[in-house]
Amino acid sequence: MGVLSVHPRPCPPNPHFSGFDFTPSSCRPRLALFSPSPRRSPLQIRRFSSPEATDDGFVVVEDDLHTLLEVLPRDLRENLQSEPRRDQLLEVILDLGRRPEARFLGESGGQYLRDKEISLEELEEAQKSLGEFGGDNRAGIEGTLHRISAIRSRKGLVVGLTCRVGRAVSGHVDMVRDLLEYRESILFLGRPGVGKTTVMREIARVLADELHKRVVIVDTSNEIGGDGDIPHAAIGGARRMQVPEPSMQHRVMIEAVENHMPEVVIVDEIGTEAEALACRSIAERGVMLIGTAHGDRLANIIKNPTLSDLVGGVETVTLGDDEARARRSQKSILERKAPPTFPFLIEMRERNYWVTHRTERSVDMLLIGKKPLVEIRKRDDQFKVVVERWKTYDGDGI
Repeated sequence: MGVLSVHPRPCPPNPHFSGFDFTPSSCRPRLALFSPSPRRSPLQIRRFSSPEATDDGFVVVEDDLHTLLEVLPRDLRENLQSEPRRDQLLEVILDLGRRPEARFLGESGGQYLRDKEISLEELEEAQKSLGEFGGDNRAGIEGTLHRISAIRSRKGLVVGLTCRVGRAVSGHVDMVRDLLEYRESILFLGRPGVGKTTVMREIARVLADELHKRVVIVDTSNEIGGDGDIPHAAIGGARRMQVPEPSMQHRVMIEAVENHMPEVVIVDEIGTEAEALACRSIAERGVMLIGTAHGDRLANIIKNPTLSDLVGGVETVTLGDDEARARRSQKSILERKAPPTFPFLIEMRERNYWVTHRTERSVDMLLIGKKPLVEIRKRDDQFKVVVERWKTYDGDGI
């Protein structure tokens, strides 16, 4: 156990690195008690607002909260501007015929902003300030990272809005900076709101600006790079490809590789079989992938027939009598079908508590009913990154 601050050495990465052991000591990241301050280009400093520390020890570089509040009815806007927890605002819910509600980070439930219910006129006024919603019923505010999602009636009328605050936050990448040095693909899992997209955004900046990689972001809902034709400065020098329709994400992923020669492709919310196959095609061309998928634990992905290919897929194998006796198992067993598309898989349990798998080993162990060994990455009371190796996995089996 120790406090991990990564200072990369020029030694080439070991392709057989497990995340837990086999790396030669001369090639391992050095351990230091204090993390160096992240370097940013003058362009980023000029475009970002003044940094502000959060309760999690991260630094909010920019949130543009005032632009999101302009979408809301005037009385709600004034209410939130005087709210002492404004910096922790997660989203504002506007549902027709119900009281408006604000939700805050780290708190269950929400807070009603007034007793009067939301009217159809207020929803229409909010829509006018946003413009058109895309095929996924999402809209943004140009030049910001905010996301507004619509709920529609059966007739297509907007009857509800979820106004999600988007913030450029630095500090998350310290949890995986050492893994980025190995140039292997990483898949992030986690429940909604745990910070997956925020991590994608900062990883894109670090890979492009600090590790000098050619990075292309496939941004389906403009959630990573923000709304508008010019991407938000939070992604640094990474390039961004927008997706006309969510159903076309897999095509844009392949187009990115064929047309723009990236070394790294970043994609958020891998959710269909076509996207999973596109990920495998990209990985087989030697391109590093950073992605997120729908799921909370590794077992969720293994059991999901649509996404299981991301971790190698599962097939039923029938053993001979002698082999079954030698293994002391049944004749029909589950085995991993192929090498995983993502050699590393990270379960984001909380914003500052991550479980890191070496995917191939963990899948094989879970399929035979055993608990794999994993890394626990978390922050201590001083917000320094602590990596605990050789920990027995506490998740569900298959």
